[in-house]
Order: sequence, then C-alpha cells, then structure tokens
Amino acid sequence: MWNMLQRISKNLVLAIPAAMLVGFAWGLLGDTSWMRALILPFTFLMVYPMMVTLKIREVFSGGDGKAQFLRQCINFGLIPFLAFGVAQLFFPDRPTLVLGLLLAGLVPTSGMTISWTGFAGGKVAAAVKMTVIGLILGSLATPFYVKALLGEAITVNVSGVMGQIALIVFLPMAAGYATQRFLVARHGQQAFATRIGPRFPALSTLGVLGIVLIALAMKAQTIVQAPGLLAEILVPLCLLYGANYLISTILARWLLPRGEAIAMVYGTVMRNLSIALAVAMNAFGTSGSEAALVVALAYVIQVQSAAWYVKLTDRVFGQAPLAAPAPAVVAEAISR
Repeated sequence: MWNMLQRISKNLVLAIPAAMLVGFAWGLLGDTSWMRALILPFTFLMVYPMMVTLKIREVFSGGDGKAQFLRQCINFGLIPFLAFGVAQLFFPDRPTLVLGLLLAGLVPTSGMTISWTGFAGGKVAAAVKMTVIGLILGSLATPFYVKALLGEAITVNVSGVMGQIALIVFLPMAAGYATQRFLVARHGQQAFATRIGPRFPALSTLGVLGIVLIALAMKAQTIVQAPGLLAEILVPLCLLYGANYLISTILARWLLPRGEAIAMVYGTVMRNLSIALAVAMNAFGTSGSEAALVVALAYVIQVQSAAWYVKLTDRVFGQAPLAAPAPAVVAEAISR
C-alpha cells in the first residue's frame, strides 16, 4: 500500500486531474450536499501528516538571514498583491475566483519546497527554515490580507477564519510535532528519517485528492454551465507562476550564493496549496468551493513547473560544487 501511495505522491500532475475528473463525474450524477460533512476529516488527513515531518526547531537555527529576509519580502510584500492584481485583471466580476488566486498566493512553502531544493542542489537547511516560517506567518496573515483586499466583495469574519486556521493548521501542527517526538523517542532519529517519516506525506496525498474530488463534485453543475471555466482559470495561474519564477530567479541570482538562491526560488514559488485548499473549503462557505477550483488547478502547474525548473538550475545558477543530495538525504532533512 505504501509503495502505491508514494507512487501517487510522485505523480500528482496526473493524480490531481484524475481526482478532478472523478469528482466532476460524481457531481453530475446526483446530490453532493452530503459531501460537505467530509471536508473536515479529509482536511485533517491532508494537513496532519505534513506536520509530523515538519522541523519546527529549525526556525531557531542561525545563518542565511539575508535569504530569509528577502524571501519574506517577496512572499508577503509582493506575491499576494501580484496574485490579487492578476485575479482582478482576469476576474473583475468573480470575487470567488479572485479569492482562490489570492489564497494560492498567500500561504508560501510546503514539503515540496524542501524536496525540490534538494533535487536542484540547493541549500536544504535554508529551505526547511523557509517552510516552517512561511507556514506560520502565512497562516496568521491570510485572514487579514483577504479582509483588506476582498472585504468589500466577500464577507470575511477575521475571527472566524482565524478559528478555522487554528483548527486546520495549528492543532494538526501541535499533534504532528507530538507524534514526531514520540516516534523519534521510540524508534530513533535514523529510523524516523529514513523509514517512518517519508511515509507520512503519502497519507497527506490522500487528503489532497479527497478534497480536490469534493471541490469538483460540488462545482460540477457550475462547470457544465460555463465549460470554459477551467481554461479561464489556468491562464492567470500560469501568468502568476511565471512572474513569480522570473522575479525570484532574478533577485536570487543577483543577491545570493547558489545554494541559498535555489532555496529562495523554491521558497517563494512553491505555495502551500494544501493549506490554501483547506482554508478555502472550511473558512469561506459557499464561496470557498469555487475558490478551491483555482487552488486545485494550481497543483498541476506547481508540480510540473518545479520539475522543469530543476533542469534549468545549472544553467541559471551554475554547476553545483557537490552533487545534489539523494532522496534519502532530503527525507532526513524534512523529518529530522
């Protein structure tokens, strides 16, 4: 079973569209209102396994301060406003789709940040720190950004959204960290890093696919009435990711050494779409299901673009002095 789940995790670019197709077909067959009760359980299945492998202690380590500062400036001073601007350009009269693109640009970094940084020969330790800091800051900042930018178009209860974020982010984070400490104490750091820890992201993939399926099922009728909707969403998403890669690459190459530069690019472009999807489906009611369509499609672009960028890193930043770490090393960096 684990091998199958890991294969699915490595092929999200195919698994996500497959889940979308199943959800779409399911939504056309009958009533989907009962699915709303499944959102919270699938959300927990999506978020909790990620938290088990999160290196919270890495936040307090020193070094790479310049890269961390630059990344925060891009992630919270530029990308949310870029996402909002692109969304307003393409969806001036569709605030729920604007919400989706904004959420996709609000919560930076995920486990993918660490993995792709490692495969590209970047500085994994810097990527780990970026992931933890980005997750915490992004989760706290999201309701305030949405309120400030979309408060006139969508009803935003800041305290209510913060409560949902506490439920779907910080509670699983606490539970995941407790699980991590228990497993390390019982089985040892080496066993957790190489054998136990790498299994958890595969469980998270099940939650992602479940949420994507539910989101598409609940909006199937809307898509039938507007068959070009998915194509309309893909265009601004491609523009947002392309601009993000371009800006981050130029600044990283200009200001940072190779390892930190690669970590910064992946630390700004890789968004925590699982958290964005969870927030959309749990915190914004009926508006959230349409916003979730945008986030679901962002998965496809994010995974594929990250793989392409790995092939370009040597051209952009020069050859690495040492070979990129093997997957086992990346797994240990994620779970240590």
